[in-house]
Amino acid sequence: MKLSPTLAIAVLSAIAQLGVARAEDPLPDEEPAAQATSAADVDAEDADADAAPAAPAPAPAAPGAPAASGTRARVASPASRPTAKPRAADDGTGRLEKKEDTFQGGRHWRIKTGQGAVHVWVPPGYNRETAGTVVYVHGYYTDADGAWRDHDLAKQFKASKQNAMFIVPDAPAANEQPVHWPALSDLRRAVTRANLRLPEGPIVVMGHSGAFRTVMQWVDHRLVDQIILLDALYAGEAAFDEFIRSGKHADEHKMIVVGAGTAQDSASFAKKYKFAVAREGFPATLGAFTKGERRAKLLYIRSQYEHMSIVTSQKVIPLLLRVTRLKAL
Repeated sequence: MKLSPTLAIAVLSAIAQLGVARAEDPLPDEEPAAQATSAADVDAEDADADAAPAAPAPAPAAPGAPAASGTRARVASPASRPTAKPRAADDGTGRLEKKEDTFQGGRHWRIKTGQGAVHVWVPPGYNRETAGTVVYVHGYYTDADGAWRDHDLAKQFKASKQNAMFIVPDAPAANEQPVHWPALSDLRRAVTRANLRLPEGPIVVMGHSGAFRTVMQWVDHRLVDQIILLDALYAGEAAFDEFIRSGKHADEHKMIVVGAGTAQDSASFAKKYKFAVAREGFPATLGAFTKGERRAKLLYIRSQYEHMSIVTSQKVIPLLLRVTRLKAL
């Protein structure tokens, strides 16, 4: 079929306009390449940062999301480890803004990053030379600001009486949200970019509920000494197998698994290992743990506290942090 000269010109013009429109479509941001920066002392001069925003309204429960109560819920096991999507442009090199205050007698910083807020707290009497690091990852239906405030995390960290730098990053609040920090090294780098010095002692990673999606991606980090899952074994068993049994540094690792809504899966996970020790309920004091429980490579505890009470009762987090290789203040 032959087109008349007039019609041919009109068609060519329309095609050219379509090409221009597509060329002007915005492209997705590229994930920044992270680069190491030098870190100053923990008491370095601070840059002003925006005030912490109010916590968002709870997200509607997605199908299969971890329960916000003691009710058993099933999370579909991901076919592969989820990938992160950058939330804001960040070239990975500049100094990050932070805001400092005094809280629970210790020093607290809120760092503003492209992956959300990161809270850092050190207790009174903190000694970086002998300190370790605790990275606490919150569960669904909140963010780092909300967990920091509503779960009284600084109070619980202080009650543990451990000499550590405590780091609380933003994490997914629902199934559809990507993991914010798929690499622990990037989170650590963000802290140093805020001009804070990290201690060189053992690293303990503690995660609640949907935090398993983040924690399961850190099992191969060479510096992680211990993982504590707080009613969080909804999925990721293969990754945690790697951490405690088959990974390169598995012989050096310890793990604590707490089950409430996840009790069935948590108990089944522990039963796979001859070195696992099981306990029914949390004791009131550290001394009530047996020597075998305190020294266990894998300790499973069937919690008498329900899903949210595990992180809000102030009976679990301080106690478990004392069953680690961190040094007491």
